[in-house]
Amino acid sequence: MGKNVATGSPMRGLHATCLMLMVLSGLHLSLVLLYYLDMHVYTAQLMQRFLEPESPATSAAPSTTTSQPLQPCPETSPHLVGPLRIEFSQSINLEEVKQINSLVREGGHFTPTECTALQKVAVIIPFRNRDEHLKYWLYYLHPILQRQQLDYGVYVINQCSIFQFNFFQHGEETFNRAKLLNVGFVEALKEYDYNCFVFSDVDLIPMDDRNIYKCYSQPRHLAVSMDKFGFRLPYNQFFGGISALSKEQHEKINGFPNDYWGWGGEDDDIYNRIAYKGMGISRPDGVIGKCRMIKHNRDEKNSPNPQRFDRIARTRQTMQNDGLNSLKYRVLQVKKYPLYTFIDVDVGGPGRPPSSR
Repeated sequence: MGKNVATGSPMRGLHATCLMLMVLSGLHLSLVLLYYLDMHVYTAQLMQRFLEPESPATSAAPSTTTSQPLQPCPETSPHLVGPLRIEFSQSINLEEVKQINSLVREGGHFTPTECTALQKVAVIIPFRNRDEHLKYWLYYLHPILQRQQLDYGVYVINQCSIFQFNFFQHGEETFNRAKLLNVGFVEALKEYDYNCFVFSDVDLIPMDDRNIYKCYSQPRHLAVSMDKFGFRLPYNQFFGGISALSKEQHEKINGFPNDYWGWGGEDDDIYNRIAYKGMGISRPDGVIGKCRMIKHNRDEKNSPNPQRFDRIARTRQTMQNDGLNSLKYRVLQVKKYPLYTFIDVDVGGPGRPPSSR
C-alpha cells in the first residue's frame, strides 16, 4: 500500500502542472482574442472616420460647399456715377433695352446679386397713352435703379374702362392720377412684401443717380428741381412728380385721395395729409434732385380740375374717409413684360363707379 502511494505522487504533480499550463494558455489565448477584437473595432471606426465626411457640427474646417449668406448692401452704393446726360432725341428699342438689362426678371423685378438690398421698392407709374414716354423711362431708370442696389419692381397702372378694354379703344374717362397710385400700392403688395413705394410720373427722369429711389424716416420728395420750373422748387409745399413713402407712411395718411378727377390738386392734398399726421418732407439738394421732363401736350380728358382748390381746403375733413379705406377699382388684366408689369384697371369716373363685372 505504501509503495503505491510513493509511486503515484509524482504522477499527480505532473498532472497538476499540465492542468495549470492549460489554464494559463487558455487565459493567454482569451486575452489575445479580446485584444484582437478590440483592435478590429477601433480600426473599423478609424476607417469609417476617414471614409465618411464629418458633419458640420464636428468638422473643424469650414465647408466649401455651403454658400455664405449675402451681406447687407452699403448705405451708399459704390456703383453710383453722379450727374447723368439725359436726352430724348434718340429712338428707343425695348428689345435692346431688355438685352442691356439682362438681370431684370419678368415683370420688371431686380434683386442685387452681390449683397442684400436694404429696402424692397415698388415703383408705381400712373399711365395712359404714354407709350413713347414709357420707353424712355425704362431705358434710363433700370440702369439707375440697379446701380442704386435696390430690390425693386416696376408697376405701370393703366387707366382703362371695361368698355374701352373690351373694344380696344383709348381712354376716354377723366384721368385720376392719385387713385391709380393707390391701386398700384395695393396690387404691388399682392406680389411681394415691399416696404417702400416710389410714385413716379412717366415723363420725369432724374439727372443724377445719387437721387436714390428709396424711403427715408420722413416722406421723400425726389423731383426737387425740374427743368420745367427752371430747376427750382416752385413752392415749398410742392410734392409732385416723384415721391417716396414707406408702407407705414402711406398707410398712416390713409393713402392718397381718390376723388381728384383731372389735372392738379392731388399733390397738395397729399402734402396736407403728411403735415396733418405730424410728418415732414425730406428732399435731396437742388443739384442731386434735378429732373428732366419729356415735353408733351396736355392729355385729353385731363384738363385742370375746377374743384381742386375746394378739395385741398378740406383735406383734414376728407382724409379719414377718402383713401385706401374707400378705394374701389377693378383689375381688367395683368401683363408681365420683360421690363415691367402692366395692369389695366377700371377706376370709374366722375359719378361713375368701377364696373362690377
